[in-house]
Amino acid sequence: MPFDPTDYGPEVAAVLASCSAMPLVASASPTSAQKRLVQACPSLSPLMLAGLWTYLGCYDEAHKIAQDIHNTEGSYWHAILHRREPDAWNSGYWFRKVGAHPIFENLRAESEALGYRKSAKWDPISFIDFCEKARTRLGSHDEQVACAVTRAEWQLLFDHCARARR
Repeated sequence: MPFDPTDYGPEVAAVLASCSAMPLVASASPTSAQKRLVQACPSLSPLMLAGLWTYLGCYDEAHKIAQDIHNTEGSYWHAILHRREPDAWNSGYWFRKVGAHPIFENLRAESEALGYRKSAKWDPISFIDFCEKARTRLGSHDEQVACAVTRAEWQLLFDHCARARR
């Protein structure tokens, strides 16, 4: 899936350009400049803001927003946050609340192209398990695949949330 940050406006593009990658575990602290970039996006929906905070690894900011969005997408961001915490059980709880999400088919295809294939349908619980194992093997092929799939998942969900707003 081609993902162009400028499709979501210059503010979003600036936030995403400020960070190199989204690791499996949100361990790095965003800079105050990165936080200011997100704060300069007041016209974005809460779902898109939760996505940007998630991308930057700002757990508290993202969690505060996601837990107050009582729909499938809010649960999805919540699940990603807990997977990156890492809190596999809590992530699974929120993914069970998500159910079958509209991005799952595209995510399954993207993940397969990136080297991750577990079943004919996307299974977020299996992916949590994969991430749990991959994060203990820094620099491994599995970690690289998990990071790439996580990024594709983020892009698909962020785009889905942006399109729902239009």
